[in-house]
Amino acid sequence: MIISAQRPERWDESTSFGGGMPSEDVDRLLSLSPFKEMNEEAFPKRLPLRGILQHDTRIRKFTKGEIVVRQGDYGTSAFLILSGEVRVVLKPDLAPSVVGRKETSRPNIFKVLAQFWNSNNVETRKAEELAQSGALTARQDDDGEVKVFLQDIPRVLDKHQTVIIGPGEFFGEISALGRIPRTATIFCEKEAELLEIRWQGLRDLLKHDKGLKSRIDQVYRERALASHLLKMPMFQKLSPENLQKIIDQAEFLTFGEYDWSGDYKRLVKAGTSGDVLKEPIIVQEGDYVNGLILIRAGFARLSQKFGRGQRTLNYPGFGQSYGFQEIAHNWKNKENPVPFQCTVSAIGYTHVIIIPTALIEELVLPVLPAKSFPKPIVQEENLGLGQTVLMKQKIGADVMEFVAENRFFNGTATMVIDLDRCTRCDDCVRACAATHNNNPRFLRHGPINGNIMVANACMHCVDPVCMIGCPTGAIHRNAFEGEVVINQATCIGCQSCANNCPYEAIRMVEVRDADGSMVVDKEFKPVIKATKCDLCSEQYGGPACERACPHDALVRINMNHLGTLGNWLKR
Repeated sequence: MIISAQRPERWDESTSFGGGMPSEDVDRLLSLSPFKEMNEEAFPKRLPLRGILQHDTRIRKFTKGEIVVRQGDYGTSAFLILSGEVRVVLKPDLAPSVVGRKETSRPNIFKVLAQFWNSNNVETRKAEELAQSGALTARQDDDGEVKVFLQDIPRVLDKHQTVIIGPGEFFGEISALGRIPRTATIFCEKEAELLEIRWQGLRDLLKHDKGLKSRIDQVYRERALASHLLKMPMFQKLSPENLQKIIDQAEFLTFGEYDWSGDYKRLVKAGTSGDVLKEPIIVQEGDYVNGLILIRAGFARLSQKFGRGQRTLNYPGFGQSYGFQEIAHNWKNKENPVPFQCTVSAIGYTHVIIIPTALIEELVLPVLPAKSFPKPIVQEENLGLGQTVLMKQKIGADVMEFVAENRFFNGTATMVIDLDRCTRCDDCVRACAATHNNNPRFLRHGPINGNIMVANACMHCVDPVCMIGCPTGAIHRNAFEGEVVINQATCIGCQSCANNCPYEAIRMVEVRDADGSMVVDKEFKPVIKATKCDLCSEQYGGPACERACPHDALVRINMNHLGTLGNWLKR
């Protein structure tokens, strides 16, 4: 028996951004720059320019004091100013309370002792956690859109350096495409009309219009690339002139799919190994060394041939690079050059910057201190980069693949439990509960490989997809240590963070006040809040779960530092 079904479309009523734009608004956009300069024939029939504007963009009106984007937030869209102006806060950064974030403070000795006499109420919240901050107001309009407003604009203008940008200017495109935090807070001092372009539409516009791609790349070169490069030791000795040469000739490339979270969830549900994911190759083992690969956003897999397959060696992420060892080796050994020693492939999505080998040899290596040169590659002993790395990690191929299949390399504070040492005493759970008003923030179960279990607890990810789409910015990175935390005062219970989290580490709960009474809204519906591990960010000494384990069976570990994991496993 054959069952027919309609083939999914790129756009329909359910997938259009904002429900689809009226034809007259599309006509207006096509009369404005940069769209009027675009060649509509360059777009394929299945993705016409008009269709992208109709279904992947929406026109939004902002009023006085309304925040458009907030520094530190993760967004999936860029903005083009159609009319009016917006103001960008440059420095100093706005205080957390001004943009609706939680002011973190360490407890005094009396509060620490008081944790031992907590009530047994379920998910209690203090009064200040049930009301919005006085420095910021959030309200929902008739269309369900949550709008956030600054309350004291004159004070912001007096104490902070700002700049105005007007019609025709883009902003937010680097964060949308690179999935990196917004670099500044932008708000409207007066009314403004903006075109919001979701990342899918922006991606297609850049793919089929070289003019817009050049414009976006140039903005990144001017605003962000210099600071990105200067964070890396190899570029810190360059003169401003030579640094500019690197910036001018750097190439930007994107590999893979943006929605890796959705792919991962589908694989887990189907019980399918992550190996079936087709990972685009960035560089291939054995290829000519034509450039230095810098990871701009996302993750890559570093692997090397092993038997008839590939052995995973590491998972470089934002700020890491590959190829420098080969370039330096070849510069010193011109008579005996080596090719790329490993394959680098994109996991999910990966944005990279490629700097030509010739530029590294001409500008970087001559001024690099001798102590900063990487070790030469010794192929004769069959101890290339991959084998050396693997030996240092002391992990084993099975654990490496376990980490890859579950994408635990994304975690900076992953809870790993050694089941051979764990006695199931639950001291870790009780310590977490005592620290959080008798409400534990994790579950002591999760995926298992051999004697290793990764518990169902927030991993405080490098790429925290849970932050994407939070309308009030309630879920954000803490200013203390960069932990991912939730401001209970501005959480509206929309569930976007819980739905986005690929590890199911965020729960939605009905809350009660300090007396244990159910908290309801004006319609007498229970107030829902998101809750998760905050890594005990307000406690001295670090995570209570780790400190409480009497058998050294539990550790919070950065899975990008696989050598540390290996040492802990072999302790």
